Amino acid sequence: MQFCPSTMTMFQYITLFIAIIFFIIYNIWRRNKNVLTPNWPIVGMLPSLLRNLSNIHDYAALVLKNNGGTFYFKGPWFTNIANFVLTSDPMNVHHITSKNFSNYGKGPDFPEIFEVLGASIITLDSNEWKQERTLLHSLLKKKSFETTLQKNVQRKLQNCLLPFLDHHASKGVQVIDLQDIFERFTFDITCTFLFGFDPNSFPYNFNEFAEIAYVNAISVLEDTILFRQCIPKCMWKLQKWLQIGQEKKNKVALENLHQFLLKCIISSKGNEEERRLRSSEDVEESDSLGLLQGVMNKAELGKEQMDQYEKYIRDTAITLLAAGNGTISSGLSWFFWLVSTHPIVEAKIIQEIKDNLLKLNENLIDNLTMEKIDKLVYLHGVICEALRLYPPIPFEYKCAVKSDILPSGDYVSPNLKLVYSLYAMGRMKQIWGEDCLEFKPERWISDKGQIIHVPSYKFITFNAGPRSCLGKEISFIQMKMVAVAVLWKFHVQVIEGHSIAPRVSMILRMEHGFKVNVSKRCI
Repeated sequence: MQFCPSTMTMFQYITLFIAIIFFIIYNIWRRNKNVLTPNWPIVGMLPSLLRNLSNIHDYAALVLKNNGGTFYFKGPWFTNIANFVLTSDPMNVHHITSKNFSNYGKGPDFPEIFEVLGASIITLDSNEWKQERTLLHSLLKKKSFETTLQKNVQRKLQNCLLPFLDHHASKGVQVIDLQDIFERFTFDITCTFLFGFDPNSFPYNFNEFAEIAYVNAISVLEDTILFRQCIPKCMWKLQKWLQIGQEKKNKVALENLHQFLLKCIISSKGNEEERRLRSSEDVEESDSLGLLQGVMNKAELGKEQMDQYEKYIRDTAITLLAAGNGTISSGLSWFFWLVSTHPIVEAKIIQEIKDNLLKLNENLIDNLTMEKIDKLVYLHGVICEALRLYPPIPFEYKCAVKSDILPSGDYVSPNLKLVYSLYAMGRMKQIWGEDCLEFKPERWISDKGQIIHVPSYKFITFNAGPRSCLGKEISFIQMKMVAVAVLWKFHVQVIEGHSIAPRVSMILRMEHGFKVNVSKRCI
């Protein structure tokens, strides 16, 4: 058999081309084989990200540790998963969130990704954001709202959470998912605070813990937001158009939540006078009209000029409900897990309650005021330490408006995303010392027994700068009251062999829940 010269030449070219490609791939592999996050042609660093997705928070912390606190991620070519800067450097975070705040906004993709929140304080920028923040701040700073919250938490503790735990403790060895319990508890508290009524997702009948669509909807919407950030825009847009996959789940969840919120909004608008009368006559029945009614009253002034007034109220309701529910339940779950696995810390909390609240022993909950609970310095340190290691929001991102130079020396081009990892920042030796991975509440308490103030750009759990969290004090009130009430009466023990790991989501929940046994405490 004979080959013509042209056939031999073509065969040689193909062989040479394959050899060159193989040589290039081999050299790239050899150069990257010991690199934690290799940069491959076409796909960029995405393979490493996907390979470590189930452990993304610890992986990000390791990458940042190995790269001096700031890392430039290169995404795949021709996709919306663009290059971005990942940082845990506190001076970079201070620069982004405070010193050069005006240069870092949400970016053009943010409203689409966070579509479920509509035009709310989380998605808005510039003057619109300032107006929304001023409105909410004026309502939240009222002493009456803090008092109302305190009474609502007391009532829910007495009527639901403590009887529920007592019921299960009396039955002996019985497994409960404390994460689910806290999510129901905080959902009801948040609804009462926002709308002025309790939807009772945490039922009085302990045997009727059915799945509730509008409670679960928030978690689904959070998953969708993360999903949209991790895949090319064309893929999730196609899913949305075809109504398949995560986008179909998102649509169902949104419909369930909208139906629930519509009832809440109608109730808030239609029964205002009746609730005012009940509030003055029977504090136990209704302490206030709810925060949303305050927003509606303020917005009512410009109602005729405001486009899509109903949508504005609904967007605000979703945002406040999401912000007040998942973050606090997440903080409580991680707090109780850390305390239950550190018996010395638990004993110190109990002793502090004895020393400061012993005279209230006969009716601890009724008499638990903020003035008295503020005496629990060690408890405050324990909560801060839990939030340092497991921040409810594990990462935030901004988008540069103009070019800039970060304090670390890294160049930022216009429209470049900057992601700062709150989870990684809680594990930095630069901020917290050599024992940064240890659960050590004492780091928050001075020799004089007072709380040590840590700048917000280092203890970043509640964000920093002009966009710092408006609900910080509300979060501490709820967490302290629940911690005192539960720890004083019960001992929480994690089920042996139960795996505790962070879930990949917008909120730092536990992947497999928080399965525990509860027993009555003898003091």
